[in-house]
Amino acid sequence: MRKTPFCLRVGHLLPYSMSDSNTTDFTNPSTFILMGIPGLEAAHVWISIPFCTIYTIAILGNVSILFIVKMEPSLHGPIYYFLCMLSVTDLVLSTSTMPKMLNIFWFNSTEIDFSACLTQMYFIHCFSAMESGILVAMALDRYVAICHPLRHSTILTNSVVAKIGLAVVLRSSILAFPYPFLARCWPYCRTNIIPHSYCEHIAVVNLACADTRLSSYYGLFILFSVICLDVFFITVSYIQILRAIFSLPTKDARLKTFGTCGSHLCAILVFYIPDFFSSITHRFGHNVPLHFLILMANVYLLVPPLLHPIIYGVRTKQIRERLLRLFPHKGT
Repeated sequence: MRKTPFCLRVGHLLPYSMSDSNTTDFTNPSTFILMGIPGLEAAHVWISIPFCTIYTIAILGNVSILFIVKMEPSLHGPIYYFLCMLSVTDLVLSTSTMPKMLNIFWFNSTEIDFSACLTQMYFIHCFSAMESGILVAMALDRYVAICHPLRHSTILTNSVVAKIGLAVVLRSSILAFPYPFLARCWPYCRTNIIPHSYCEHIAVVNLACADTRLSSYYGLFILFSVICLDVFFITVSYIQILRAIFSLPTKDARLKTFGTCGSHLCAILVFYIPDFFSSITHRFGHNVPLHFLILMANVYLLVPPLLHPIIYGVRTKQIRERLLRLFPHKGT
């Protein structure tokens, strides 16, 4: 007889309205069915065109960033090391969902193994938290560069940057682990059809025949302990940065110094704004059409990997010049 999982024993301590007769006979499915974007199945092929385009540009852009930073010695500094970490995170985050999503859109390949579903869930939450942590690290770099410019190279040494990167990876890896662990614990007897285009945590656990508030509570805990805390640290960093900028004697100096933060601020907005709207609409948008919620969730995963390399490629002179050298003009 299979031992009852710990999370299921805890779940039985919580109120549960479903009658026992509904959960007596069930088989935990070995596969799930991803619906893609419910309500827009007829338009899947057309939806796949912008999705595939965005994914392709994101892959090319982030690989270009990694290549340029590696090949350009002048870019071997803390902010560009963090940028490389951001690019790797974007590559993994988009690749963990898009290939399967395109298979659904193009070939109606909707089945996904339960273990693969949990793996995808883990990667999404792990690398989303990792991306947030990297943005905090980049805010720290901007703070040190502007508030303590003479000590920047001695404070953010390669060793310190590596330790910060390791801390971000460990934090994300550990905090994301309970998501698939809890999802695996619940019994599934209602249906194996997930009304989503990827294995989103709440979409999966909502199929369970148990009180899954433990999973919901953990999701809220992560929201406040990771995302809100990261936004708080970024805000504190920029308050100190703005104080330092406004203490500069001339308007030109203030604008030039603030301009060094432009790329990072754009990256922050690109990441947190879709995340904010996706979270709000999923929790409180009860009257919002399901296909809109799914599209918002996909925007959250697809847009940052697309825009981050464009933002840094356009706004960073060294990256822009190196990129232009890779594609020389005719006649030069």
